[in-house]
Amino acid sequence: MNLQMEMLFGSSLAMYLALKQMGKEVDVIIPEFPKTFEFLPGADAIKKTGKTDGPYDLAISLDCTDTLRLVGFEEWYEDAKSKISIDHHGTNAMFGDYNYVDPVSPACAQILIIVFMNLGIEINKDIGKCLLSGIITDTGGFRYSGVTTETFEFVASLLRLGVNVSEIYTKVLQQKTMANFELRKAVVNRMEFFEEGKIAFTYITMEDEEKCNAQPGDHEGLVEIGRDIENVEVSIFLRETENGFKASLRSNEYVNVAEACAIFSGGGHIRAAGCTIPYPLDQAKEKIIDRVKTFLK
Repeated sequence: MNLQMEMLFGSSLAMYLALKQMGKEVDVIIPEFPKTFEFLPGADAIKKTGKTDGPYDLAISLDCTDTLRLVGFEEWYEDAKSKISIDHHGTNAMFGDYNYVDPVSPACAQILIIVFMNLGIEINKDIGKCLLSGIITDTGGFRYSGVTTETFEFVASLLRLGVNVSEIYTKVLQQKTMANFELRKAVVNRMEFFEEGKIAFTYITMEDEEKCNAQPGDHEGLVEIGRDIENVEVSIFLRETENGFKASLRSNEYVNVAEACAIFSGGGHIRAAGCTIPYPLDQAKEKIIDRVKTFLK
């Protein structure tokens, strides 16, 4: 059996290790893999492209709402003999032959714990590290409202395996690369506020990333800076790409940013979502701010 996996680093590596435990032949494919996650078991097996000698027997997509989110790897997914989608987004398009979608779950990795238990897969320390990484990143360090008592019960079970929660928390959320630090300075210097401070807006360009020698993932977490400011309801962060600007949105209490992004064919969660806006900076800025304004009370 062959496998293609996309997105979420912790969940993807946990699935990779679980299938290897079952004796399967597995390819784990992640297009952009930040070095922050290189400490995770199985990270050295990650590939950036799929096989070329025929279709996969099985393709598994993790934490993706539709094939558009497969970031250039949709051909391997769509050509596979069987397809599975495991996700926790309420906007999932049910694009697999088999779909396991639980929009109540705060993390895709939390769903995988249930899957592994039902399949009789031993959740050992290595798999536990990957699952915990996925839970921590998907819940923003247990900050998001979707976190449940079940989440902490799962984490407690991983602690009993010897998984070091504080170490993983530090590595995936607190520790920053020098490039990320330099980008943070640019983000703070460009921060603007609209609608009496309810909207925070900032951006980075490809030139910014080139200047500080940024690697994949060095932009992660920059959108959180605006949300953490007093009175801000929605934080908007734009990152320039060759196809326009990728927008990341975060909200605090009442704005559904997934719905705000839907008009740009984006999506995500109620409090965390994104989209791509194929326009120059000034137009992209105007369009996303005007869209968010319609959701403010």
